[in-house]
Amino acid sequence: MTTVKIDVHHLTRVEGHGDIVIDVQNGEIKTCRFEVVEAPRFFEAFVRGRSYLELSHITSRICGICSVGHATASLRATENALGVEPSEQTVLLRKLNFHGELIDSHVLHTYYLVAPDFLGVGSVIPLIETHREVVERALRIKKLSGDLCAMIGGRHTHPVALTVGGFTHFPTEQELRDMQQRLIDARADMDVTVALFATLPWPEFERETEYVSLHKDDEYAFIDGTIVTSDGFSYPISEYRKVTNEWCVPFSTAKWTKHNRDAYMVGAMARMNNNFDQLHPRAKEAAAKLGLKPLMTNSYLNSAAQVVEMVHCIEDGIEICDRLLTRGIQPEKPVEPATLSGEGAGSCDVPRGILFHNYVYEDGICVRANCIIPTNQNWANVNADMQALLPQIIDKPQDEIRLAMEMLVRAYDPCISCSTHLLNVTFV
Repeated sequence: MTTVKIDVHHLTRVEGHGDIVIDVQNGEIKTCRFEVVEAPRFFEAFVRGRSYLELSHITSRICGICSVGHATASLRATENALGVEPSEQTVLLRKLNFHGELIDSHVLHTYYLVAPDFLGVGSVIPLIETHREVVERALRIKKLSGDLCAMIGGRHTHPVALTVGGFTHFPTEQELRDMQQRLIDARADMDVTVALFATLPWPEFERETEYVSLHKDDEYAFIDGTIVTSDGFSYPISEYRKVTNEWCVPFSTAKWTKHNRDAYMVGAMARMNNNFDQLHPRAKEAAAKLGLKPLMTNSYLNSAAQVVEMVHCIEDGIEICDRLLTRGIQPEKPVEPATLSGEGAGSCDVPRGILFHNYVYEDGICVRANCIIPTNQNWANVNADMQALLPQIIDKPQDEIRLAMEMLVRAYDPCISCSTHLLNVTFV
């Protein structure tokens, strides 16, 4: 009878700290789970008592990878609370900035964190010697995306130019033209990227779940829209709690969530399952080359879906640059709030999935806040996937089981420390 004992402490090539624990005795599965052991975060408490103008700058520090996403979701929550309607130019600049961050995060995950598993190495460092052109390509794409974020947000990480109702800094026409050309030139690197990832032997695994994302009828939604699920539900962003339904498990400092089922998935694959028709035509071509079409139910393919989204963001970024150049960049003063008291929720579909910020203001001061992070929305589904996969591979060598589980968790591109919002308190 099979006996398996695996304790991965801590999982590598992810953000934060978490453990894979598997215990199989005489063929009976005793334990199979992912434990989040990261210390909790207190950003909801940090922002209480702070001015509405400060919140996006504080909450962007929740994550060094998705700082633009957090800043944008924060701004939309504040703007919805205080009656601020951003201008068309602000909306376009935010979308372009968001594309830069999504490309930046996805290229980091697919090339640096996922590819080494398929190439038999422990990190991207050995690939500098064996696959130098692959590493150089990843660095070119990452440099492009970082420069795009800096051009709009004032710097690559933790943007300083985004503010309630607009921007405090604007790119010049020449900067936009140069960036548009760099995006056009990046098509060649993206074509090779799609070709490379189309050759990878993605593990075979299928488990259907509920897929949750933002949705718009006229564009592939990353900022604002309606919350939709593959089970046919739809909610306004203000009713996000009907979807997230947070709850606690004893072995995780991150809360779990559930909606229509015991778990749901967010992220690139969930967005593609719900919004495939809104992808750019070149992104749909990339999806075809990667063998992706709705309904995808192999969680390993979340990484392949990220490649498709990079293509989409390159193409949509080119078109947004066109629109901005046609209308002309105009220095604008931020739109002033209509009121300084109220409650609002904002949502963005950041690289790892749908993100929610919710604030209550009194006289311009935040008195209550709630943030629900994509990764903590994925934890129940990660564990359900692990428990479904283990019986299928239980007879394989233990090292192969461990690698398969590590790759499965990595496929979700988890941002573990961002997801931790639970503190156990013992009163004595």
